[in-house]
Amino acid sequence: MNNKNRLFIASALALFVTAVAFGARSGYIVLWMNEFGLTAVDVGWIASAFLWGSTAAALLFGLLVETWGTAKVIVVLFLAQLAGVFLTVFASGFWTLFLATLFIGIANGCVNAACNPLVTTLYANEKTGRLNLFHMWNAIGIAVGGLMVFFFEQVEISWRTQMAILLIPTLIYGLMFFRQQFPATERSLLGGSYKDMLKAIASPLFLFLAFLMILSSSVEFGASQWIPALFENSVTNMFGDSAFGSVLILVWISLSIALARLVATPVVRKLSSVGVLLMSALLAGIGIYMMSVSTGWMVFVAATIFAFGVAYFWPNMLGLVSERRPMSGALGLAIIGGMGTLGGAIIQPIIGGIYDHELLQHSSQLDAGAATIQYIVVIPVFLAVVFSFMLVGQRKKTTSEK
Repeated sequence: MNNKNRLFIASALALFVTAVAFGARSGYIVLWMNEFGLTAVDVGWIASAFLWGSTAAALLFGLLVETWGTAKVIVVLFLAQLAGVFLTVFASGFWTLFLATLFIGIANGCVNAACNPLVTTLYANEKTGRLNLFHMWNAIGIAVGGLMVFFFEQVEISWRTQMAILLIPTLIYGLMFFRQQFPATERSLLGGSYKDMLKAIASPLFLFLAFLMILSSSVEFGASQWIPALFENSVTNMFGDSAFGSVLILVWISLSIALARLVATPVVRKLSSVGVLLMSALLAGIGIYMMSVSTGWMVFVAATIFAFGVAYFWPNMLGLVSERRPMSGALGLAIIGGMGTLGGAIIQPIIGGIYDHELLQHSSQLDAGAATIQYIVVIPVFLAVVFSFMLVGQRKKTTSEK
């Protein structure tokens, strides 16, 4: 297609905007708690609204991509993004923040539903590599969102104005998508029927990978969204008396994730998708544990290890599904993406509740934060065991075929 690059860039920009909104919200947690009198559980539910909205939208519009077509889902993405930004700018408390975050989540779900299968169709011979490049912009967006909070607050630009700025890139990607020709989905190009698609989705392998996606994403979203709040005191001690210094940990993690995804293609070729996922689980577990026992600059070292761990979870799970079950089509990728956001949605209020409990048990926020994230370590440990068995099975199969 002569507009292949334009569609890819517009898709990346759409993902970037939703990621900026997500990253900025991590820096607003403490602000919202103070301004609106919210508890940690309250902001946990607000944060989870992004993930619930994203999950529901990914599943619904993943199915509609096959009937409506990609263009109409893109329109929903654009309108939901606008609604989320406007509601945030004019938020007055818990429910308006919850609804605003829900709409931004719906926009993110539409990105998963429409743009993931679009990328795999546009670049059928380099799916996993392109998906890593595409999702690199998610990490960059989260970093930009965190930096926006950090620097704009230094010059006293309010969080409402910060969110209003997102209208500019939203309008840009809307114009880039306007009246473009979109290719058919991969399932259609392969000549598969709806029955074939549903059969692929109902297969044991697909369902098992969906379950693993829930677990892997809960590690990424669960730890990342709460890191600024959990380590506020630790980073403030390094950068001075600022409530926003802790956002820099999230920025650092996001930039590290972006770098890892930028060089993903040779890594995947060397280790295979399953091998990369095993490496990710090991590094994520080590990074989370190190963050729970580190102080000062070592928090950034631990965060870097964690970042290189979680970097490959999301795009490589999508790539693995697309490679192993291509007939699952746009709906299959949407379901996997939806399970990813579902994992994050489930864990957000759980972490908030644990954090509230640990604050009562410890004398400092830092100690409470460290105790909270230690609960997450068990998930990457379990994933490492599962991916180890999968890798052994894969190698046995390869040997037998030779």
